[in-house]
Amino acid sequence: MTMALLLMAPMAVLAREATVTSPDGKLQVTINDNDGRATYAVTLDGQPMLLPSALGFKADFGDFTQGLKITNTKASQTDRCYEMRQVKQSHIHYQATLLTINFENAKQQQMSMEFSVSNNDVAFRYLIPRQKGDNPKSAVILEEATAFSLPEGTTTFLTPQSGEMVGWERTKPSYEEDYHADAPMTERSLFGKGYTFPCLFGLPPTPSERGGTKKPEHGGWVLISETGVSSAYCGSRLSDYSLSSLLSPLSSFGSYHIAYPMPGENNGNGTSSPGIALPGQTPWRTVTVGNSLKPILETTVAYDLVEPLYEPSIDYQSGRYTWSWLIWQDNSINYDDQVQFIDLASAMGFELCLVDNWWDQNIGRERMAELSRYAQSKGVSLMLWYNSNGHENNAPQTPRDCMSNSIARDREMAWLKSIGVKGIKVDFFGGDKQETMRLYEDILYDANRYGLQCIFHGCTLPRGWERMYPNYVASEAVLASENVYFSEGHAKTQAFELCMHPFCRNATGTMDWGGIIMNKYLSKDNKSRHRRYTTDIFEMASGITNQTAVQCVAMQPNNLGELPQFELDWLRAMPATWDETCFIDGYPGRYVVLARRHGDDWYVVGLNAQQEPLKLTLTLPMFPAKVQLKYYVDDPRTGLPTLTTLKTDKRQQVRVEMQPNGGLILQQ
Repeated sequence: MTMALLLMAPMAVLAREATVTSPDGKLQVTINDNDGRATYAVTLDGQPMLLPSALGFKADFGDFTQGLKITNTKASQTDRCYEMRQVKQSHIHYQATLLTINFENAKQQQMSMEFSVSNNDVAFRYLIPRQKGDNPKSAVILEEATAFSLPEGTTTFLTPQSGEMVGWERTKPSYEEDYHADAPMTERSLFGKGYTFPCLFGLPPTPSERGGTKKPEHGGWVLISETGVSSAYCGSRLSDYSLSSLLSPLSSFGSYHIAYPMPGENNGNGTSSPGIALPGQTPWRTVTVGNSLKPILETTVAYDLVEPLYEPSIDYQSGRYTWSWLIWQDNSINYDDQVQFIDLASAMGFELCLVDNWWDQNIGRERMAELSRYAQSKGVSLMLWYNSNGHENNAPQTPRDCMSNSIARDREMAWLKSIGVKGIKVDFFGGDKQETMRLYEDILYDANRYGLQCIFHGCTLPRGWERMYPNYVASEAVLASENVYFSEGHAKTQAFELCMHPFCRNATGTMDWGGIIMNKYLSKDNKSRHRRYTTDIFEMASGITNQTAVQCVAMQPNNLGELPQFELDWLRAMPATWDETCFIDGYPGRYVVLARRHGDDWYVVGLNAQQEPLKLTLTLPMFPAKVQLKYYVDDPRTGLPTLTTLKTDKRQQVRVEMQPNGGLILQQ
C-alpha cells in the first residue's frame, strides 16, 4: 500500500491517493480524493476493470460525498481458513490485503473506508464513527454515492428489478425476472428500477486482444454484488446506467450506483433508508474480476467477509427432497398424494419431502402430525411451506400469520419440532428494506432454536447468509422451475436461464431453483400440456450446476417405472454438498461446463442452451491420464439418454459433444 500527494493538473489542486494491491500483486485498487470527491479504480494485470468511480454517502448528520480529503491510512494482511457446510467449497482459505482509509469532510466530520483485496475480489464498506462530542450515537443513511464505472464497450448480463407492489397479488419485487445477455450498458432496465444483484459485466477486448488471430468476445469479467446484510441494514441493488457523474464537472464516465429499496416495497411498511447505531458500518460491496470466467464462477467472497452470528443448535444435514406441487399443483396438497411423494422419496433414498401451501386447511394439523410420523417410518422427514406474513401482500395461501411475529413463530416452531419436521420454506417477502431483512433474521434465529433449516421463496438474494446463519439453506431469488410449468415460453428458455446462473445468481449465493424435472410433459399424466424442452441428461446435470445443500429432485411417482435404470441409480447417488468447485468452460446463457468434488468423487457436468450441437475439448486435471470415465450424454441421432464410456488422453483431455438443450456428465 502506498499513499502520496499528487498535483492534479490542470487545476493545481492537491489530491491524496492511496493504493492497495492483492497478495499476488495483480489486482490493484486506487483511492483518490481529487476535487474533494472520493473515488476508487480497479485494475487487473494493468488493465482497467473499473474506471474511477464515486464513493461516499449522505447521512442525516452530514454529507460525505463532497469536500472530502484523505487524512491517513492503515494497511495490514489477513490469512485465515474456515469451513463451510453448504456452499460450493467446504474448506476456504482467504488471503487479502486490508486498507483502512480515514476521510474528513469540509465540516471536519469523520468517516472511514475499509478495503479487503484478495487475488480476484475487491470488497469495501463504510465505517462511521461517532463525531466530536461523542454524538450522534445513531444515524440514518439517506443515500449512497457508491458507483461502478465500467469501460466503454462493456456489455451486461443482468436481470431487472421489478416495481413495488405489482404482479400477482402485489407480491413483487419477487426477484424472478428474465435475464438479458450481452446488452449494452445504455439499455434501460425493463421497469426503470435498475438491476437486481448480482450483476455481471463482460468487458471489451483490449487493443492487443483485438489484433489477435482469434478475437475474444470479452477482455475480462466483472461481477458486482454485496454481502453481510443483516437486520442492521437494508439490501441494495444497482441503478440504471447514467451518464451523469458525481465525480466532477469534467468527468465523462457513465456509471451504475447503489440504489436503496423503493418506498412502496412491503406495502409501504418500513423506511427505504437504513438506520444504524454508531459506531457502525455498512454491508460490504463486492467486485469480483477476472480475465476469464473462472474467478467469477469460483468466488467465495460472499462468505469470506462475514462471520457466523450464532451457533447451530443441531448438526444440520444436507439432502434431496421430493415436491408434489411443481407439477401436481395445489390439488396434490392432500394426505394421500403426499404419501405418494413420501414413498417416492423413500424409494429413491432421498431425505426429505416438501409439503407446500394450504396444508393446514387441506390436511389439517392433526393429520400433519400423522403424516410426519408416516414419513419418519419410511426414513423421510418433512419440510412445510409458510406464507411469510399477513400485511405485506395479498397472497392468499395459508398458513399465514405464523412467521410474522415472535409469539406466533415460537408457538408454531415448537409444534413443528414436536412432530419431527426438519425444515420450513417461507414465501412472499417482496422487498429489501431493513424491516424485511429483520424478518429474515428473526425467522432464521428462531428456527435455529428448534432445529429447523430454512428455505426462502419470493425473496431477495442471500448476502453471506450461508455463513452468517448456520440453519439457512437457500433462497429462490430467480425465475425458477415453477415458471417452466406455468408457461411454455419459459420452458423454452429454461436452458438459457440455467446456463446463466453459475456465472451470476448462483455464483454469490445458494439457489433453490426448485427441481430436477424428469417428466417429459408438464402434467400429472405426463402426456398433456406443454413438453419439457431440455433432455434428461440436461436435467440430471442441472442438479450439479444448480448449487444448494438441500436439492429438489422434482421426480413424479410415474418416473420410477419410466426412467432408465441408470438414470434412477444416478439420481439416487447424487450428492447435494461439495468440497470443491472448478470452472472448466462456458459462456453466460450459452453453455457451462464445471466440476464439483464430493469427498473423493468428481462430477464433471455440462449444459448447452444453444440450438446447435456443441463440440468441446475439455482439459480435466481432476482425472488421471488415460483413465476410463462414465459418460452420460444424449444420443445425437435419437436424443435419448445414454450411458457409455470415454477415456482421457495423455494430456488429461477428452472430446465431448453436447446436443441442443442437452448436457453431459463425466465420472470416474
